[in-house]
Amino acid sequence: MLELEVYAAGVRNLEKILELDHLLGSQPSTRYKVDSNHDIVYMEFDEPTLGIDEIQAMFRRLGLEPRIVGAVPAEINTKTKTQRIRP
Repeated sequence: MLELEVYAAGVRNLEKILELDHLLGSQPSTRYKVDSNHDIVYMEFDEPTLGIDEIQAMFRRLGLEPRIVGAVPAEINTKTKTQRIRP
């Protein structure tokens, strides 16, 4: 199981919660809980069905600026390691 916490100021707005439910509710093996007191979304994945870029894009579609709390699990991290360019 993979866990991710996302801070998104403004997610406590009921309209934003409903929109987020619409976006995340259709994702298989994904569960989430909104802490409306602290604007944090706790997410759990049974398997890596979404990448971190896709998760951040969902929040941005709602007009929210997501900030990841803690480390991003390697299974959903879509960033590749960079290689040094040799002259």
